[in-house]
Amino acid sequence: MEESGNGRKARPQGRREFLRSTAWVAAIAGLGGRGLLAAPKEKQKDKPAGEAAGKPKEGGAGRKILILGGTRFLGPAVVEAARKRGHSITLFNRGKTNPGLFPDVETLLGDRNGNLKSLEGRTWDAVVDTSGYVPRIVRDSATLLGKTTPHYLFISTISVYAPGLKPGSDESAAVATIADPATEKVDNDTYGALKALCEQAAEKAMPGKVANIRPGLIVGPDDPTDRFTYWPVRVARGGEILAPGGPADPVQFIDVRDLGAWIVKVIEDRTVGVFNAVGPAERTGIGRLLDACNVSVGGGKAKFTWADAAFLAEQKVEAWSDMPVWVPAEGDDAGAAQVAIGRAIGKGLAFRPIEDTCRATLDWFKTLPADRQAKLKSGVTPERETEVLAAWHARQQPKG
Repeated sequence: MEESGNGRKARPQGRREFLRSTAWVAAIAGLGGRGLLAAPKEKQKDKPAGEAAGKPKEGGAGRKILILGGTRFLGPAVVEAARKRGHSITLFNRGKTNPGLFPDVETLLGDRNGNLKSLEGRTWDAVVDTSGYVPRIVRDSATLLGKTTPHYLFISTISVYAPGLKPGSDESAAVATIADPATEKVDNDTYGALKALCEQAAEKAMPGKVANIRPGLIVGPDDPTDRFTYWPVRVARGGEILAPGGPADPVQFIDVRDLGAWIVKVIEDRTVGVFNAVGPAERTGIGRLLDACNVSVGGGKAKFTWADAAFLAEQKVEAWSDMPVWVPAEGDDAGAAQVAIGRAIGKGLAFRPIEDTCRATLDWFKTLPADRQAKLKSGVTPERETEVLAAWHARQQPKG
């Protein structure tokens, strides 16, 4: 998938590509299309996994947690949140990505694609799977670990939902299906449906002991995609800023630190079920996000020029890639930015102020090498933004 913001034109994004890119951040954190089964007609009842797997330790403290992956974006956020709560961590990975990130954390080397030997004979209280993309691989891990481990958390994605997702849809919405469920080719067309099959594989291997967590856009410090970072960086630069659609157009995202903390709570409570894990808690427009950036990093001086979706389309300014976080409030993609999150909130998912996320993201970005800061991976380039703003103002001039 091409990305804009680097002088290249991103190719148009349909709903599938939008949803995949939404969850791609979750995958980068430790990610990995088409599920054979639709979601059950009745909502799955969420219950403490301890009912099926033994009583949780008092207060949920002192758990032994295995993370499959754990060294990129979401994984480190889970590690940090777990250590703050007094839990012990073991990482399982190939030792190739950020191998020295946690020198004081036990790391077991192996490969999920056929070499799980270092996991054999070990016992943990919970497993967090941040790196499962293919059902076979998730099945093998869950089958092996399910012999000794009472709780499996699979990090999925809202990309599992079938086309035509309606605004306000909850976890009971139908998931995508795929013609060849045995395929292991992960691309724009298969990603979401394969993740749905991964969920099902985990549940089949460990029935009643799985929490399938479906994030949307994960944001904040250490995000390697810039699919949120663009806004605090752009607002901090000041001047006239091209803003997409209208201020009320809904957006959804979650700070990686909030998601990491909630994953640890799910472990402590031994909660199972299926959960959309996005935010903020209340319906939030893109205008609220930009205002938060303005307050936290822009000194309140930014000037936003709102250009409607039709004009942006004419200018070949793409939603989500050229204008990160945002998709038009109407159309095929609208439901993907308006999924219901009441179930996760009911299980303790909480959100920090957007201003905090904007500020922390910019602070982190400023620590990166100068060449990295000079070239954002998402969002329009300054030159292209100037061109589009000029076209917008020209259109507003009275004729004659």
